[in-house]
Formats: sequence, C-alpha cells, structure tokens
Amino acid sequence: MNAPNTIQELLPAGALGKGLAHESAHLHVTGEAIYTDDIPEVQGTLYAAIVKSPVAHGELIGEGIDRAVLMQAYGVVAVFTAKDIPGENNCGPIVHDDPFLAERQVLFLGQPVAVVVAREMLYAREAAHQAKVLVKELPAILTIDEAMAQNSFVMPPKGIARGDADSAIESASHQLQGSTTCGQQEQFYLEGQITYAVPREDGQLTLYVSTQHPDGNQREAASALNLSTKDVEVICRRMGGGFGGKEGNASIFSQSAALAAFKLKRPIKLRVNRDDDMMITGKRHDFRFEYKVGFDDNGRILGLDTTLYSRCGYSTDFSGPVNDRAVLHIDNCYHIPNLKVMSHRCKTHMQSATAFRGFGGPQGMFGIETVIEQIANTLGKDPLDVRRVNLYKDPAHGGSVDTMTTQYGQMIEDWIGDKVLDQLEQESGYRARRQSVQTFNQSNKRRKRGLAMVPLKFGISFTATMLNQGGALIHIYQDGSVSVNHGGTEMGQGLNTKMAQVAADGLGINISRVRVTATDTQKVPNASATAASSGADINGAAINNACDQMRERLSVVAARLLNCNPSEVRFYGDKAHAGQSSVEWTKLIVQAWLDRVSLSVTGFYMTPEIKYDSMTLQGKAFYYFCYGAAVTEVEINTLTGEWWLKAVDIVHDVGRSINPAVDKGQIEGAYIQGMGWLTMEECIWDKKGRLLTHGPSTYKIPVAGDVPEHFKVSLFDGQNIKATPYNSKAVGEPPLMLALSSYFALRDAVCASADHKVVVHMDAPATPERILLACEKAKKLAAER
Repeated sequence: MNAPNTIQELLPAGALGKGLAHESAHLHVTGEAIYTDDIPEVQGTLYAAIVKSPVAHGELIGEGIDRAVLMQAYGVVAVFTAKDIPGENNCGPIVHDDPFLAERQVLFLGQPVAVVVAREMLYAREAAHQAKVLVKELPAILTIDEAMAQNSFVMPPKGIARGDADSAIESASHQLQGSTTCGQQEQFYLEGQITYAVPREDGQLTLYVSTQHPDGNQREAASALNLSTKDVEVICRRMGGGFGGKEGNASIFSQSAALAAFKLKRPIKLRVNRDDDMMITGKRHDFRFEYKVGFDDNGRILGLDTTLYSRCGYSTDFSGPVNDRAVLHIDNCYHIPNLKVMSHRCKTHMQSATAFRGFGGPQGMFGIETVIEQIANTLGKDPLDVRRVNLYKDPAHGGSVDTMTTQYGQMIEDWIGDKVLDQLEQESGYRARRQSVQTFNQSNKRRKRGLAMVPLKFGISFTATMLNQGGALIHIYQDGSVSVNHGGTEMGQGLNTKMAQVAADGLGINISRVRVTATDTQKVPNASATAASSGADINGAAINNACDQMRERLSVVAARLLNCNPSEVRFYGDKAHAGQSSVEWTKLIVQAWLDRVSLSVTGFYMTPEIKYDSMTLQGKAFYYFCYGAAVTEVEINTLTGEWWLKAVDIVHDVGRSINPAVDKGQIEGAYIQGMGWLTMEECIWDKKGRLLTHGPSTYKIPVAGDVPEHFKVSLFDGQNIKATPYNSKAVGEPPLMLALSSYFALRDAVCASADHKVVVHMDAPATPERILLACEKAKKLAAER
C-alpha cells in the first residue's frame, strides 16, 4: 500500500475511502454496458440448446436420443452427446463425478443429455424441447429421509467435538430438544447462464463466459477437448449477477458450447432461458437440524449436541466445503463450552446443490439462532439477553483463552461482536422498540408485530488453503494512463471499482487515469474463483504488490529528476514528491520510457497465517472475521399469514471501507436477498423430482416494494487488524446473515399471536402459509394450557 507521509497528503486526491460511483453505473443505466449476449457476433455464428432428462433417475438407452430424428428438425445443424466428447466429461469443480453431458445414466430431472445446434436460437430451443430422451426410468431418492434410510451420501459424514456435550446437557438445570429446517434458494441472477464460444486458428478457442471462475472454465474445457490450457482463453468483462451460481455451474454451459464450436469450427452461442437455467443448475443447500441442548437459568448454553443433514443432490459439487463451513459457523457469535456436531451430506436424485452467497455459513447460523430463540422462549426472556450471555468473551474483559477460542481451535483475535451489538442496541432504540411492539400487540387482536436483534460473525478465507492467492497485471502507457487486470470477476458487486481505487492509491494518481479491464485467463492465469468474499482482499493485495514494485522502479527515475535519494520519493496527488519539489506523473512516465524502464508489472499475493486441516476441521481456518448485527421489525396478519417489513436497522463491520457507497449497497442487497431465502423463496418439487418453481411466475423473490422506508445502515467505526487493502474487510457474503433477524422477527410475531404462552416451531422459509399455520397451532396450544 502506498504510504504518504501524512494522512493529509492522501485525503485531497486519494481514491481510497471515498464513496465513488460504480465504475459501470453510467453504462448500466444507459444500457451501454456490454454483457456476454451483447458482444457482436462473428459471421457464421450458430446457436445451441440443451436436451434435458425427463426423469430423475434412469438408464439411457443407447446415447439417449435419436440423432436422425433430431437432425430432421427445422434448422438443426448438429447434435452432440457424451460420446462426442474427445476428452474428460466432467464439470465437477472438486471431485470429478459430474458429467456435463449425461453418460449411460441420468441422475436428476433436467440433467443435460445432448446439445442441439441450429441456425437460429429459436430453432435450437424448439428442437431441444421436442426431443424425446430414450431412458428407462428407475426409482429415485428425493428427500433427506430417503437418503438417510438408504445410506446415500456424496461423501462421508464429518463432525467436531469439544468438551463433553452429553454430560453437560444431562447435568444442566434445563434441557431442550427439537428440529428445524431451512430451505433451498435459487440464485436468480438477472443475466442467465451464457457462453459464446469462438474458434481461433490452429485449434484454439476463445470462450466469452458469464462466470465467477474463468480459470475453472478454461481448464475444464481444455480437458474435455484434449487441448492444452494455453489453447483456451476465457474472458469475462462483467456478469449480471452470480451469487455462487456461476462458480461451478457455468462450466456445464461453457463446455457444451466449446464442444460444439470445436467440432463444427463455427462460433456457438449457448444462452439458456430462465426455465432451463433453473431446471439444470444447483441451488443453495437445504438443511435439517436436530438438536439437544442443556442450559442454565440465565440461558447460558452449557452443552449442545446437534446433527446437520443437507440435501446435496446427485454429485459432490461444492457440498464438502459448504457443509464444512456450516459446521464451522454453528457457533455464530457464541462460546459453546461443550459441543458435538455431526454433518451428513445426503445424495439425492436432484440438481447438485452448489455455491450460494454465504456458502453454508447462513445455514449453520440459522441452526444456532433457532436454539437461542427456543431457550429464550422457554425461560420467558428477551432473546437478546440470551444472546448476550452466550457471546464470546475477551480475556481482557473477564474471559479466558477458552472463551475466545472456536470449536475448531482458532483463537479469535479481532473480536468486536459485543461492541457492534452495543452500538446497534443504542442506535435502534431496541429496548424502547420492544416495549412499543408489546403495546401494539396488546391493543391489536388480528395484527401482531415482532422484533428481533441478531448478531453475526463470519470467517473470511477459502477453507481450501491453496485458493487463497491472487494475481494482477498493471500496464502504464506513455500518456500516464494505467490498465489494470486481476483474477477477480465483476458481477455487479463493485469489485472493479474498488480495484481501480486500490491501484490509484498505490500509484498516487487520480482514479480517472485507471481502467480495470475484462478478466482474461491469458492475462492473469490460475486465478481462484471470485468467491468466499475474498475478491477485494486477494486481488487488491496483488494489485498493491504490483504497485509496490512499480513505485520502486519509478522512484529511481523520480530521484534523478528531483535530485534526491529514491527512498525520499513519495507518490500522491498525481505527482512524485521529494521534500518541497515534485514532478508531474505524466512527465515522470515519459522519462521512465525514455530511460527504458519497464512500465509493465505483475503482482501476486497469498493469504498468510492459514493453517487448517479440512479433514479434522481443526486449525486456523480464517484470516479474520467480519461482524454485524441487525434489528428487524415486522407485522403479520394472523388470519391470512400476510406480513410486512416495517423497519430495519443495521450496524455492520467492513473494517476501514475502501468505498462506503459500494459497501452499503452490498449490505442492503445482501439483507434483502437473505430475507428472500428465509421468508418467501421456496423451491417446490413434485414426487417425481420435477422442480415446479422454475420461473418468476412461480418462484417469488423480493422486489423493491418489499424494502421498508426505514432501512438504516451504519458502518462500524473500525479497521481490520490484518494487513488487507486499506485495512478493509470483506463485504460480499457476511451481510446476508443479517436477514436472520427478519425470520426471527416473524417468529416473534407468531409467538405474540398466542400471547407468548407457547414455544413456536416454524420452518424456513416463513411463507404466509407457514406463518398462518404456525399462528393457528400456537393459538390452539395456548388455549389447551
């Protein structure tokens, strides 16, 4: 990081810490932003569509289609199946157990069986839709219960044990046991899955892909076609959303398009419609939690025994690390002295559940927060008081090393969870609001309000240690303008905006000089996916590394111009300074070129300190933690189950913000997306394994009207104690878990329908149907007491 002598040198012209507009905002609002489908098509382009399996489980007869019949369809040019793949048939990102075209058998309803290529997209889609798949249907496993009964798993179970949970529960003055579930969620990115595959000379391919992981698409396409990785280039300028759904799943479509382009030596565009997208791609893992907990009169958890069951679908995909992260986040912000967790990863004949914002963390937190609420309801206490008594406790404030150590053996070094709660409780007026809600409920028979305040602690790093690395490439041109490339991908989250700010600060120049270019595997190779909320950390640090090297080179040139030692040179304000003298940036760059100093540099970064064993789930899994808390107030109609979001107050920890405007946008969007998962977005399947909610007419996501007028976001005033760009913290995933407060506020309102006389059980999502049924059940139980 460029370090001026004083902060005053940075503030007038520095780019970091400013709420700058998204670098593509003007293009978004004018419709000029170029997405994959907007790229001008090369002459001779053909169009592809996917033939899908009509059954959840079955044996293909032959290759599964009648080629002759398909080739007779109007406009069809070619048909490809698994037998046409010259290399490896795989799109599994970790375990190679996931063919991108079904081979010998189909394992979920919607699985790609063949690729149809036609002169027009409409012709390809119509032919694929009309195609008859030749398959012998077999019995399918569709639920967690069925998978457990048949010992059907994508991988062995894993667990963590700390202390003696059984003894602690048995000796506790209070015990509870129960179960709850949280549902799946469709990523529902605005831009669907798409690849434009363009053949080049000598067998090379360029793939324009809407993807979070260009390196993965590159390697897998090369492997499928028996090419060297150097012969496949993947480019992604921007995505219209990803949310994890384009981390691994994009490869299904990029490989299918690449196969057709390679075979036909013609450009191929494969853009699936929304229905096919939702039928083919994976969702967020749904979980069932079973728990037994022992606690004291204050609600302090003394022992917890919990089992997690997740529905993983037909292949491994990312289910290993997703379920691991759920186990690692089962504590949320709470020290649980005696804990036993077991995680079962169930294999079913459904789309493989995949990455989704939070990556298992939200599910783990949902589990422990349900336990906290049950304890509070049982004891008749405010859930916030139970949460506070269970918080991790700093040794400097009456705690110990043990009360600041997680169940996986990591010492928390940056604990501020209690301070975040303190700030939010004061800013939101929580205690007065609680009294106001109670007053409202006493005077309203059919309308009830609920209030909840929920904290979060989320670990930042890939749990696969080798992925914690990033690269960058910087070119400076003779006019002083700067081109920056890095391994991250822009999906609307503002990553490229932040990276431009980091580069501008690192070189001490105006941000208008910086252009961040499309992610390209031939510029920055071997890049990790833009995932795990690590995009700004690892790519920003790589840019800083490149800037450090460039400043060192330019310092020598500036020293000659300023008649000083290179160590005295500082870069800020679009100039190089030494004492009272300075030289303009553009003049410096021209002189560097004249002096034959290289104006191109690569940067690299690897996250330090990570020492984690993914087999035992022990060690330092995360570089640091993010914290936050939200208060949500809701109102329900107890006769219909309808509900309204009345107010949201948030305090969130982003460290020292690189761009407060971008960060606040991420926090707001994450909350609303999380609220959708927990309250309205529901994947419904029939008994044959067919997804019934496969479009916006049947799958409900939050809209602008669901956002309340009172939606206040405050950034916690602090900075990362770890060496990240500008001492910032990740902001992509953690805020989604703030929406847990929306679910528990609804649960609180349901409790109010029975005057808080009974403990309420309600699965997520808390749809109006579930709210209504929970109210009726709660009132019935209360009347029977």
